[in-house]
Amino acid sequence: MNWKHALMGLTASLVVVLAVSQPAWAYQDEAAPEEKPAAAETAAPAETTEEAPAAEEAPQLSLSELYYALDNSMLFLCAVLVLFMQSGFAMVESGFNSSKNTINILFKNLMDVCAGVLVYYAVGYGLMYPGDAGNGYFGFAQFGIGEAGDPGPGVLHPQVDFLFQVAFAATAATIVSGAVAGRLKFSSYLIYSIILTGIIYPISGYWKWGGGWLDAMGFYDFAGSIVVHAVGGFAGLAGALVLGPRIGRFKDGKSVPIPGHNIAQATLGVFILWVGWYGFNPGSQLAFAGTDNTNAVMLIATNTTLAAAAGGVAAMILGWIMYSKPDISMALNGVLAGLVGITANCDSVSNIEAIVIGVVAGLLVVFGILALEKLKIDDPVGAFPVHGLCGIWGGVATGIFGDYNIVTQVIGSVVIPAYAFITMFILFTFLKVIGQLRVSEEDELKGLDLSEHGMQAYH
Repeated sequence: MNWKHALMGLTASLVVVLAVSQPAWAYQDEAAPEEKPAAAETAAPAETTEEAPAAEEAPQLSLSELYYALDNSMLFLCAVLVLFMQSGFAMVESGFNSSKNTINILFKNLMDVCAGVLVYYAVGYGLMYPGDAGNGYFGFAQFGIGEAGDPGPGVLHPQVDFLFQVAFAATAATIVSGAVAGRLKFSSYLIYSIILTGIIYPISGYWKWGGGWLDAMGFYDFAGSIVVHAVGGFAGLAGALVLGPRIGRFKDGKSVPIPGHNIAQATLGVFILWVGWYGFNPGSQLAFAGTDNTNAVMLIATNTTLAAAAGGVAAMILGWIMYSKPDISMALNGVLAGLVGITANCDSVSNIEAIVIGVVAGLLVVFGILALEKLKIDDPVGAFPVHGLCGIWGGVATGIFGDYNIVTQVIGSVVIPAYAFITMFILFTFLKVIGQLRVSEEDELKGLDLSEHGMQAYH
């Protein structure tokens, strides 16, 4: 036996000894405290001994309090997911546009959140949820956020409800950014964003989600195909029409595509949006505790996934047939189209119906992009086909596949987008008349990063 074997044998012997002796040590450690009281009695008179205070018991939470905590905590997480979608929009829009406009696009998305949060806090939230102060068409509850009521199952603290709602408001505003990219003045965009987030969106949002006249009629839009996406899509269409196309986008009556500078970035943005949609749709259940709510949330999440996947596949196949090669930009917009289409009805349809809704949305977005080109309307990222056209499809599909009146669904799916289009068309036209809408030709050719912000995204 060499020294290595001897060392191994010694080590094994020590392990065995330690293992055998451990229970005895443990017993001694447990028994030792029992001797301390006797020692204490001999060391000091009995009358000077003080009793240790009893340990305070943790308060017992009622089932109602647990439900309240779960509902509000989950909604907070969903609000974070929806807010994170802003990064997805920024990636999609900047990736699909020229590199010379990257900073401008990122800046607009940032200000949609920063300015939007403040103006929605100040007046938007009170306009959208006026309570008894509303007459069905318009109302205003208060500046800022109201006081919390008694906690209970399904009761939301006003602070977390605001966080969730303001993330939706910022989403409606940022949709327009892609439709007007490359030629709109940054100052004019700020004006538009503040007005849409603080006034236009909250008023039409009240008609449905605040208990207004469309809600009383029975119109249904679970998570915002119409209330959020169609509003943003039709506002974007108004902006694109008043602005006109980018320089060089159409020549001699023909469409001349301006390729995006970073498709990888745009693809990442779509995946971020897809993930964020699990806050958008499941979060709109607004309650998570209990069997019924849990079942509903799982159905909503699965339908959201199926519609997105179906939209991406349908858009890819149709684009492949039309252009002889698969186009990833079409597939990416198809995914977003499926997500928008299912948003109004994700809680009301079956899995198979969700796939059908996604397929139709994927086809519509391709036809919508082609229609804009035929009409010479420049929408660099396809914001109107994705959010406007497929938003309307989502509202109508709720009447076709859900248990909701189709006539009422058509009314709501027309009125809200028309309201957004008309009000934003007036605003953009006013800015054009006073010469504050579009940058100069020189600045557009130079790129908005340099002309508007004096910096470049890439060096």
